[in-house]
Amino acid sequence: MNLNKGLAKKIPLKVIIKIISRILLFFIFMGLLFFLSAGSLKYWEVWAYFITLIVPAIFVITYFLRKDPGLLERRILRRREKEKEHKSIQNIFSIIFLAGLLIPGLDYRYQWSDVPYYIVIISDIFVLAGYLIIVRVMKENSFATAIIETQEDQKVIDTGPYKVVRHPMYTGGMIFFLFTPPALGSYWALIPFLVIIPTALVLRIKGEEKLLLATLPGYSDYCQKTKYHLIPFIW
Repeated sequence: MNLNKGLAKKIPLKVIIKIISRILLFFIFMGLLFFLSAGSLKYWEVWAYFITLIVPAIFVITYFLRKDPGLLERRILRRREKEKEHKSIQNIFSIIFLAGLLIPGLDYRYQWSDVPYYIVIISDIFVLAGYLIIVRVMKENSFATAIIETQEDQKVIDTGPYKVVRHPMYTGGMIFFLFTPPALGSYWALIPFLVIIPTALVLRIKGEEKLLLATLPGYSDYCQKTKYHLIPFIW
């Protein structure tokens, strides 16, 4: 029951500027992180990775600024968890994740991995696929936020990708992040990511479902209908 139509709202110009600025700062920060750790601007895998993300992001941001700017506001500007337990998990994994993102650049600098160009390209395709799954979920569910919460007037969404798994945005995110290390030409970075990403997602899903079962009418019935949390036929 996709009941989120009509939730789009107009937001002030200064908020739109803040959203765009936050996105630009994200890419600048990531560029500095990758290129400084690599010690070179010739790190072509990063340029390919950024093109893979930035080109579709231009269309995605333009679309949501027109159709549902409130969703962008909630996802990009409201990123701090409210519950102490959720904050702790968020902080710990954010630090570990950022540390993990230093590895590809160091890998490039010291030539630890020899990743063929076709593996990089295939990985970029999977990164794009994960990103597009996230976008599809955002289009389907205007209540999707970056933190664990329930919102006023929130309804259960059981259409589109929500027919397949209960947390399709995390499915897209998992694909996106697990293929990021080989997309950046690093096998070594894949090791911490294989530990960090699944663990973080399982903990987050458990915390989120606990909240949704307690506060969102109809979510229990939805869980009975859609059995899988993250990966179809597995979990």
